[in-house]
Amino acid sequence: MSDQPEYTPPRVWTWDKPSGGAFASINRPVAGPTHDKELPVGRHPLQLYSLATPNGVKVTVMLEELLAAGHTGAEYDAWLIKINDGEQFGSGFVGVNPNSKIPALVDRSGPAPQRVFESGAILLYLAEKFGAFLPEDHATRTECLSWLFWQMGSAPYLGGGFGHFYAYAPIKIEYAIDRFAMEVKRQLDVLDRRLGESAYLAGSEYTIADMAVWPWYGALAKGLVYGAAEFLAVHEYENVRRWTDAIARRPAVRRGRMVNRTFGEPSEQLHERHDASDFDTKTEDKAKPAG
Repeated sequence: MSDQPEYTPPRVWTWDKPSGGAFASINRPVAGPTHDKELPVGRHPLQLYSLATPNGVKVTVMLEELLAAGHTGAEYDAWLIKINDGEQFGSGFVGVNPNSKIPALVDRSGPAPQRVFESGAILLYLAEKFGAFLPEDHATRTECLSWLFWQMGSAPYLGGGFGHFYAYAPIKIEYAIDRFAMEVKRQLDVLDRRLGESAYLAGSEYTIADMAVWPWYGALAKGLVYGAAEFLAVHEYENVRRWTDAIARRPAVRRGRMVNRTFGEPSEQLHERHDASDFDTKTEDKAKPAG
């Protein structure tokens, strides 16, 4: 076990020192805005304020899939929110999402702007608005929603649990890493067993359940997050990897991954998206000779 001295919690916890580790500068125990800053508004009915974390990718993939399916009303502006700079605590963003987390959406297509926050709620809102990627059959729809909400409940164990203690915490705590590694492998086994039964999570159809789960667990299965592929032996989950690869090949998914991305290969980054032609410009940039 750890050789760190045993910690005895105080009777009443107070925020009297930095928590340490990655993201410590933006963590705080209170809600509400820290500064005044209005959000920009583009020309499309749908205004997205986000960053290409797994939760952000869910929504940009959904929007690109809707457009690929012919839903022209899903045209959107995607504005970059730099969470490491605390932009999610601006007054405008807090007005859209009082929880100060990306992504946040404003639908301006109706008589009054409609805010939608929490990634799962945004996926469900868009699916119902456009009648797409949410099965009509009651049993299959129920299966889809079960997996959607499974992701909402499970991913915090992966990101805030395993990812934090394995990759970001200022000290390595054996108990915490073991506890969350066990849970993440259990979750991967849950997915692998399901995907051994059907092509997608809800059955034969690709749905918002897949869009919700893929950015988190697909990235994990391909070793793209936390540097933990070997540690978690992700190669064991063959059905998850098959499903991950199938989704990654979808053109709309490739576009959705790029939007609001500020890390990784420059050729895969589209910091803001205001028109479908922005992807063409990005492609042209890739073709230009260096210098």
